[in-house]
Amino acid sequence: MTKKVLCLLVDGFEEIETVTPIDLLRRAGVEVVIASLTGEKRVAGRCGVRLEADTAIEDVMQGAGQAFDLLFIPGGPGVKTLRADGRAARLARQFADAGKLMAAICAAPTVLKDAGLLADKRYTAHFSVNEELPLALAGEKVVEDGHLITSRGAGTALEFGLALVKRLMGPAKATEVADAIMV
Repeated sequence: MTKKVLCLLVDGFEEIETVTPIDLLRRAGVEVVIASLTGEKRVAGRCGVRLEADTAIEDVMQGAGQAFDLLFIPGGPGVKTLRADGRAARLARQFADAGKLMAAICAAPTVLKDAGLLADKRYTAHFSVNEELPLALAGEKVVEDGHLITSRGAGTALEFGLALVKRLMGPAKATEVADAIMV
């Protein structure tokens, strides 16, 4: 059975943190569905790179915790919009209740905080959210704790993406993908 990932996208997403994990997951044979917060097909990253969403977030809200194996929330300035909207935190709670994996990079672990999922967990995040997430493990590039996978930022996106591949597809597939891109 093909593994499925739901990736949330909003204007102001961090391009490297989004595209790198999506690329690695797809190389591993994982289906990645990109859902736009606004329903707009084209979503602009913080540096102006535009990605095309597959669907709108409202079209996957119902039953997403059952339909997908992992929720992926990229970081960037757009995280503020995700948090203000509230649906990303509700999705994270839905995934947690279903016992599914959740992955957040950069400022996106704040969405997991909003969902009440960081208590008693090890995690990392971008230094820009240190005040809000003072327990973030700043020295760690990728932190896995139970069903949560977090990473610091754009510079750790490759390691983060490979960690997602490993969790979904196993260590052999992660090594295969890493070897193919000459990590």
